[in-house]
Amino acid sequence: MAASVQGSAWGPLRLGIPGLCCRRPPLGLYARVRRLPGPEVSGRSVAAASGPGTWGTDHYCLELLRKRDYEGYLCSLLLPAESRSSVFALRAFNVELAQVKDSVSEKTIGLMRIQFWKKTVEDIYCDKPPQQPVAIELWKAVKRHNLTKRWLMKIIDEREKNLDDKAYRNIKELENYAENTQSSLLYLTLEILGIKDVHADHAASHIGKAQGIVTCLRATPYHGSRRKVFLPMDICMLHGVSQEDFLRRNRDKNVRDVIYDIASQAHLHLKHARSFHKSVPVKAFPAFLQTVSLEDFLKKIRRVDFDIFHPSLQQKNTLLPLYLYMQSWRKIY
Repeated sequence: MAASVQGSAWGPLRLGIPGLCCRRPPLGLYARVRRLPGPEVSGRSVAAASGPGTWGTDHYCLELLRKRDYEGYLCSLLLPAESRSSVFALRAFNVELAQVKDSVSEKTIGLMRIQFWKKTVEDIYCDKPPQQPVAIELWKAVKRHNLTKRWLMKIIDEREKNLDDKAYRNIKELENYAENTQSSLLYLTLEILGIKDVHADHAASHIGKAQGIVTCLRATPYHGSRRKVFLPMDICMLHGVSQEDFLRRNRDKNVRDVIYDIASQAHLHLKHARSFHKSVPVKAFPAFLQTVSLEDFLKKIRRVDFDIFHPSLQQKNTLLPLYLYMQSWRKIY
Protein backbone atom coordinates (compact mmCIF):
# COMPACT_ATOMS: atom_id res chain seq x y z
CA MET A 1 0.00 0.00 0.00
CA ALA A 2 1.12 3.57 -0.58
CA ALA A 3 0.70 4.21 3.11
CA SER A 4 3.08 1.42 4.03
CA VAL A 5 6.10 3.35 2.73
CA GLN A 6 5.16 6.82 3.88
CA GLY A 7 6.95 6.57 7.21
CA SER A 8 10.40 6.13 5.66
CA ALA A 9 10.05 8.22 2.52
CA TRP A 10 7.94 11.08 3.81
CA GLY A 11 8.56 11.10 7.52
CA PRO A 12 6.30 12.75 10.05
CA LEU A 13 4.43 15.68 8.57
CA ARG A 14 4.34 18.88 10.59
CA LEU A 15 0.59 19.08 10.34
CA GLY A 16 -1.92 20.50 12.75
CA ILE A 17 -1.11 23.25 15.21
CA PRO A 18 0.36 22.12 18.52
CA GLY A 19 -0.68 24.09 21.54
CA LEU A 20 -3.92 25.15 19.89
CA CYS A 21 -5.73 25.51 23.22
CA CYS A 22 -2.85 26.80 25.34
CA ARG A 23 -4.23 30.32 25.28
CA ARG A 24 -7.37 31.88 23.97
CA PRO A 25 -6.63 34.26 21.10
CA PRO A 26 -8.51 37.52 20.74
CA LEU A 27 -11.41 37.66 18.34
CA GLY A 28 -9.90 38.27 14.93
CA LEU A 29 -10.46 36.66 11.58
CA TYR A 30 -14.07 35.59 12.20
CA ALA A 31 -14.95 39.15 13.19
CA ARG A 32 -13.34 40.52 10.04
CA VAL A 33 -15.27 38.08 7.88
CA ARG A 34 -18.55 39.10 9.50
CA ARG A 35 -17.87 42.78 8.88
CA LEU A 36 -17.40 42.25 5.15
CA PRO A 37 -20.25 42.35 2.60
CA GLY A 38 -22.54 39.42 3.15
CA PRO A 39 -24.31 38.27 -0.02
CA GLU A 40 -22.54 36.25 -2.68
CA VAL A 41 -21.61 38.34 -5.68
CA SER A 42 -23.87 37.84 -8.66
CA GLY A 43 -23.13 38.59 -12.29
CA ARG A 44 -25.22 41.74 -12.08
CA SER A 45 -23.63 43.02 -8.85
CA VAL A 46 -20.15 42.34 -10.19
CA ALA A 47 -20.89 44.31 -13.32
CA ALA A 48 -22.28 47.13 -11.23
CA ALA A 49 -19.13 47.26 -9.15
CA SER A 50 -17.16 48.70 -12.04
CA GLY A 51 -19.56 51.59 -12.54
CA PRO A 52 -21.38 54.16 -10.43
CA GLY A 53 -23.06 52.82 -7.34
CA THR A 54 -22.51 51.84 -3.76
CA TRP A 55 -19.67 49.42 -4.52
CA GLY A 56 -16.30 50.43 -5.89
CA THR A 57 -13.44 48.66 -7.61
CA ASP A 58 -11.97 47.56 -4.28
CA HIS A 59 -15.17 45.70 -3.36
CA TYR A 60 -15.21 44.09 -6.79
CA CYS A 61 -11.75 42.60 -6.17
CA LEU A 62 -12.68 41.52 -2.66
CA GLU A 63 -15.84 39.74 -3.80
CA LEU A 64 -14.13 38.14 -6.80
CA LEU A 65 -11.50 36.73 -4.47
CA ARG A 66 -14.03 35.61 -1.88
CA LYS A 67 -15.95 33.67 -4.52
CA ARG A 68 -13.08 32.27 -6.61
CA ASP A 69 -10.12 31.99 -4.22
CA TYR A 70 -11.57 31.66 -0.74
CA GLU A 71 -8.35 30.46 0.88
CA GLY A 72 -6.42 33.36 -0.62
CA TYR A 73 -9.17 35.67 0.58
CA LEU A 74 -8.84 34.41 4.17
CA CYS A 75 -5.06 34.71 4.10
CA SER A 76 -5.30 38.28 2.79
CA LEU A 77 -7.56 39.28 5.68
CA LEU A 78 -4.69 38.63 8.08
CA LEU A 79 -2.24 40.94 6.33
CA PRO A 80 -1.47 44.39 7.76
CA ALA A 81 -4.32 46.81 7.06
CA GLU A 82 -2.16 49.08 4.90
CA SER A 83 -1.28 46.16 2.58
CA ARG A 84 -4.61 44.39 2.40
CA SER A 85 -6.27 46.22 -0.51
CA SER A 86 -3.17 45.88 -2.68
CA VAL A 87 -2.96 42.12 -2.07
CA PHE A 88 -6.67 41.79 -2.82
CA ALA A 89 -5.99 43.50 -6.16
CA LEU A 90 -2.99 41.28 -6.86
CA ARG A 91 -4.87 38.08 -6.09
CA ALA A 92 -7.90 39.23 -8.07
CA PHE A 93 -5.56 39.76 -11.03
CA ASN A 94 -4.36 36.18 -10.58
CA VAL A 95 -7.94 34.90 -10.43
CA GLU A 96 -8.81 36.72 -13.67
CA LEU A 97 -5.92 34.98 -15.42
CA ALA A 98 -6.59 31.58 -13.84
CA GLN A 99 -10.20 31.68 -15.04
CA VAL A 100 -9.28 32.18 -18.68
CA LYS A 101 -8.41 28.54 -19.38
CA ASP A 102 -11.68 27.12 -18.02
CA SER A 103 -13.96 29.88 -19.28
CA VAL A 104 -13.21 29.66 -23.02
CA SER A 105 -14.05 26.94 -25.53
CA GLU A 106 -11.34 27.92 -28.02
CA LYS A 107 -7.68 28.68 -27.46
CA THR A 108 -7.94 31.73 -29.75
CA ILE A 109 -10.42 33.39 -27.42
CA GLY A 110 -8.19 32.59 -24.45
CA LEU A 111 -5.22 34.17 -26.21
CA MET A 112 -7.27 37.32 -26.82
CA ARG A 113 -8.05 37.60 -23.10
CA ILE A 114 -4.42 36.99 -22.20
CA GLN A 115 -3.44 39.71 -24.68
CA PHE A 116 -5.86 42.08 -22.96
CA TRP A 117 -4.03 41.57 -19.66
CA LYS A 118 -0.63 41.96 -21.29
CA LYS A 119 -1.68 45.31 -22.70
CA THR A 120 -3.35 46.20 -19.40
CA VAL A 121 -0.10 45.72 -17.47
CA GLU A 122 1.78 47.79 -20.06
CA ASP A 123 -0.84 50.53 -19.73
CA ILE A 124 -0.72 50.36 -15.93
CA TYR A 125 2.99 51.16 -15.97
CA CYS A 126 2.23 54.06 -18.32
CA ASP A 127 -0.38 55.36 -15.85
CA LYS A 128 -3.20 54.58 -18.29
CA PRO A 129 -5.15 51.68 -16.74
CA PRO A 130 -8.32 50.62 -18.59
CA GLN A 131 -11.66 51.15 -16.88
CA GLN A 132 -11.81 47.63 -15.51
CA PRO A 133 -12.10 47.11 -11.72
CA VAL A 134 -9.15 44.75 -11.25
CA ALA A 135 -6.96 46.81 -13.58
CA ILE A 136 -7.73 50.00 -11.64
CA GLU A 137 -6.97 48.40 -8.27
CA LEU A 138 -3.80 46.79 -9.62
CA TRP A 139 -2.68 50.18 -10.92
CA LYS A 140 -3.18 51.62 -7.43
CA ALA A 141 -1.10 48.80 -5.95
CA VAL A 142 1.68 49.31 -8.49
CA LYS A 143 1.78 53.05 -7.76
CA ARG A 144 1.64 52.55 -4.00
CA HIS A 145 4.31 49.86 -3.72
CA ASN A 146 6.36 50.24 -6.92
CA LEU A 147 5.69 46.60 -7.85
CA THR A 148 8.09 44.86 -10.22
CA LYS A 149 6.56 44.58 -13.68
CA ARG A 150 8.59 41.45 -14.50
CA TRP A 151 6.72 39.31 -11.95
CA LEU A 152 3.33 40.36 -13.32
CA MET A 153 4.41 39.54 -16.86
CA LYS A 154 5.80 36.15 -15.78
CA ILE A 155 2.38 35.22 -14.40
CA ILE A 156 0.69 36.23 -17.65
CA ASP A 157 3.23 34.50 -19.89
CA GLU A 158 3.01 31.25 -17.95
CA ARG A 159 -0.79 31.28 -18.02
CA GLU A 160 -0.60 31.83 -21.77
CA LYS A 161 1.67 28.80 -22.27
CA ASN A 162 -0.69 26.74 -20.10
CA LEU A 163 -3.57 27.29 -22.55
CA ASP A 164 -2.19 24.40 -24.62
CA ASP A 165 -3.96 21.91 -22.32
CA LYS A 166 -1.05 19.48 -22.24
CA ALA A 167 -0.02 17.27 -19.34
CA TYR A 168 3.27 18.14 -17.67
CA ARG A 169 6.03 15.92 -19.06
CA ASN A 170 7.74 15.73 -15.69
CA ILE A 171 7.58 17.15 -12.16
CA LYS A 172 10.13 19.80 -13.14
CA GLU A 173 7.70 21.28 -15.68
CA LEU A 174 5.00 21.47 -13.01
CA GLU A 175 7.45 23.15 -10.62
CA ASN A 176 8.45 25.68 -13.28
CA TYR A 177 4.80 26.53 -13.86
CA ALA A 178 4.28 26.93 -10.12
CA GLU A 179 7.41 29.07 -9.78
CA ASN A 180 6.32 31.45 -12.54
CA THR A 181 2.76 31.79 -11.24
CA GLN A 182 2.43 31.09 -7.50
CA SER A 183 5.97 32.06 -6.49
CA SER A 184 5.80 35.25 -8.56
CA LEU A 185 2.59 36.09 -6.73
CA LEU A 186 4.43 35.68 -3.43
CA TYR A 187 7.38 37.82 -4.58
CA LEU A 188 4.90 40.61 -5.33
CA THR A 189 3.19 40.10 -1.97
CA LEU A 190 6.56 40.50 -0.24
CA GLU A 191 7.08 43.75 -2.15
CA ILE A 192 3.70 44.98 -0.93
CA LEU A 193 4.81 44.17 2.62
CA GLY A 194 8.04 46.08 2.05
CA ILE A 195 10.24 42.98 2.32
CA LYS A 196 13.50 42.74 0.38
CA ASP A 197 15.29 39.69 1.69
CA VAL A 198 16.97 36.79 -0.09
CA HIS A 199 15.88 34.24 2.53
CA ALA A 200 12.25 35.36 2.24
CA ASP A 201 12.55 35.01 -1.55
CA HIS A 202 13.90 31.46 -1.18
CA ALA A 203 11.03 30.54 1.13
CA ALA A 204 8.53 32.12 -1.30
CA SER A 205 9.97 30.08 -4.17
CA HIS A 206 9.49 26.78 -2.36
CA ILE A 207 6.05 27.66 -0.96
CA GLY A 208 4.90 28.72 -4.42
CA LYS A 209 6.06 25.40 -5.87
CA ALA A 210 4.25 23.51 -3.11
CA GLN A 211 1.12 25.55 -3.84
CA GLY A 212 1.28 24.75 -7.54
CA ILE A 213 1.73 21.03 -6.92
CA VAL A 214 -1.11 20.86 -4.38
CA THR A 215 -3.40 22.85 -6.69
CA CYS A 216 -2.69 20.37 -9.49
CA LEU A 217 -3.53 17.46 -7.19
CA ARG A 218 -6.70 19.05 -5.83
CA ALA A 219 -7.96 19.79 -9.35
CA THR A 220 -7.39 16.21 -10.60
CA PRO A 221 -10.99 15.00 -10.05
CA TYR A 222 -12.38 18.16 -11.68
CA HIS A 223 -10.06 17.87 -14.67
CA GLY A 224 -10.89 14.17 -14.95
CA SER A 225 -14.59 15.02 -15.20
CA ARG A 226 -13.66 17.09 -18.27
CA ARG A 227 -11.61 14.26 -19.76
CA LYS A 228 -8.30 15.94 -18.99
CA VAL A 229 -5.27 14.86 -16.95
CA PHE A 230 -2.36 17.19 -16.14
CA LEU A 231 -0.33 15.12 -13.68
CA PRO A 232 3.39 14.69 -14.56
CA MET A 233 3.74 11.93 -17.15
CA ASP A 234 7.12 10.71 -15.92
CA ILE A 235 5.72 9.77 -12.51
CA CYS A 236 2.67 8.12 -14.08
CA MET A 237 4.92 6.07 -16.36
CA LEU A 238 7.15 5.11 -13.45
CA HIS A 239 4.19 3.38 -11.79
CA GLY A 240 2.62 2.04 -14.99
CA VAL A 241 -0.39 4.34 -14.76
CA SER A 242 -2.12 5.77 -17.83
CA GLN A 243 -4.29 8.85 -18.20
CA GLU A 244 -7.26 6.54 -18.67
CA ASP A 245 -6.77 5.28 -15.10
CA PHE A 246 -7.47 8.78 -13.81
CA LEU A 247 -10.36 9.34 -16.22
CA ARG A 248 -11.95 6.13 -14.90
CA ARG A 249 -11.25 7.23 -11.33
CA ASN A 250 -9.14 4.14 -10.71
CA ARG A 251 -8.18 3.82 -7.02
CA ASP A 252 -5.64 1.02 -7.30
CA LYS A 253 -2.30 1.01 -5.47
CA ASN A 254 -0.34 2.20 -8.53
CA VAL A 255 -2.59 5.24 -8.93
CA ARG A 256 -2.20 6.08 -5.25
CA ASP A 257 1.57 5.66 -5.55
CA VAL A 258 1.59 8.33 -8.26
CA ILE A 259 -0.31 10.71 -5.97
CA TYR A 260 2.01 9.82 -3.09
CA ASP A 261 5.12 10.72 -5.10
CA ILE A 262 3.66 14.05 -6.22
CA ALA A 263 2.37 14.95 -2.74
CA SER A 264 5.78 14.05 -1.29
CA GLN A 265 7.37 16.64 -3.57
CA ALA A 266 4.99 19.31 -2.24
CA HIS A 267 5.85 18.29 1.32
CA LEU A 268 9.56 18.51 0.50
CA HIS A 269 9.16 22.07 -0.76
CA LEU A 270 7.37 23.07 2.45
CA LYS A 271 10.20 21.51 4.45
CA HIS A 272 12.78 23.47 2.45
CA ALA A 273 10.80 26.69 2.93
CA ARG A 274 10.81 26.20 6.68
CA SER A 275 14.56 25.62 6.73
CA PHE A 276 14.90 29.40 6.21
CA HIS A 277 12.55 30.12 9.13
CA LYS A 278 15.17 31.67 11.43
CA SER A 279 16.58 33.86 8.66
CA VAL A 280 13.30 35.17 7.21
CA PRO A 281 12.12 38.51 8.67
CA VAL A 282 9.05 38.05 10.88
CA LYS A 283 7.37 40.81 8.89
CA ALA A 284 7.33 38.45 5.90
CA PHE A 285 5.47 35.63 7.67
CA PRO A 286 1.93 36.88 6.82
CA ALA A 287 2.75 36.40 3.13
CA PHE A 288 3.23 32.68 3.78
CA LEU A 289 -0.02 31.88 5.61
CA GLN A 290 -1.14 29.66 2.73
CA THR A 291 1.10 26.93 4.20
CA VAL A 292 -1.81 26.24 6.57
CA SER A 293 -4.16 25.15 3.78
CA LEU A 294 -1.36 23.28 2.02
CA GLU A 295 -0.64 21.26 5.15
CA ASP A 296 -4.34 20.70 5.70
CA PHE A 297 -4.64 19.09 2.27
CA LEU A 298 -1.50 16.98 2.72
CA LYS A 299 -2.81 15.77 6.05
CA LYS A 300 -6.17 14.81 4.56
CA ILE A 301 -4.70 13.01 1.57
CA ARG A 302 -2.35 11.00 3.76
CA ARG A 303 -5.28 10.06 5.99
CA VAL A 304 -7.13 8.52 3.00
CA ASP A 305 -4.00 6.67 1.82
CA PHE A 306 -3.48 9.01 -1.17
CA ASP A 307 -6.83 8.23 -2.77
CA ILE A 308 -7.19 11.44 -4.79
CA PHE A 309 -10.87 10.67 -5.50
CA HIS A 310 -11.91 10.29 -1.87
CA PRO A 311 -14.98 12.51 -1.17
CA SER A 312 -13.43 13.98 1.99
CA LEU A 313 -10.80 15.80 -0.09
CA GLN A 314 -13.52 17.92 -1.69
CA GLN A 315 -14.92 19.10 1.65
CA LYS A 316 -14.02 22.51 3.03
CA ASN A 317 -12.31 22.71 6.38
CA THR A 318 -14.63 24.88 8.45
CA LEU A 319 -11.84 25.41 10.99
CA LEU A 320 -9.46 26.89 8.43
CA PRO A 321 -10.11 30.51 9.51
CA LEU A 322 -9.23 29.56 13.09
CA TYR A 323 -6.08 27.70 12.04
CA LEU A 324 -5.00 30.64 9.90
CA TYR A 325 -5.53 33.05 12.77
CA MET A 326 -3.58 30.85 15.14
CA GLN A 327 -0.70 30.58 12.67
CA SER A 328 -0.67 34.36 12.33
CA TRP A 329 -0.90 34.82 16.10
CA ARG A 330 2.02 32.48 16.74
CA LYS A 331 4.11 34.23 14.06
CA ILE A 332 5.22 31.12 12.22
CA TYR A 333 4.79 29.75 8.73
